[in-house]
Amino acid sequence: MPDIIISDTSSLILFDKIGEIELLNKVYGNIITTPEIADEFGESLPNWILITPVKDKKYQEFLETQIDWGEASALALAKETDNALLLLDDLKARKLASKLKLKCTGSLGVINKAKQLGIIRHVKPLIDKILLTDFRIADNIVFEILKINNEIESKSTE
Repeated sequence: MPDIIISDTSSLILFDKIGEIELLNKVYGNIITTPEIADEFGESLPNWILITPVKDKKYQEFLETQIDWGEASALALAKETDNALLLLDDLKARKLASKLKLKCTGSLGVINKAKQLGIIRHVKPLIDKILLTDFRIADNIVFEILKINNEIESKSTE
């Protein structure tokens, strides 16, 4: 398990929007984020989310030429941290994180981990809540996470 979990804004907003922000704490314990992400989130964060500024602002500014400033701050902080796991949903940011040899997972990865750890019994109710938001998930990804968790049999007829 990674020593430090660094969250981007999208995961915080998504779990807050579906009323499940505590799930992040149940799965990972304390989470770190940057002041930029805290500002982007726009509301007060739970006390188990620690705000840590990036030391190397020049590197962060360089990353901002490729991805948005919140994601750039998360990646820059992860580069300064040993054994970090990034919570990132944006595909472009995830590809860049991969090139930088950073470990990352997305919101669906958090839900999958919660199921593996026995924190939640089923992934489908949370995915259904997410699908009611403006968060976009490809159908094949939804299918895969349901299949991995043996929840595919209840296929809806929409």
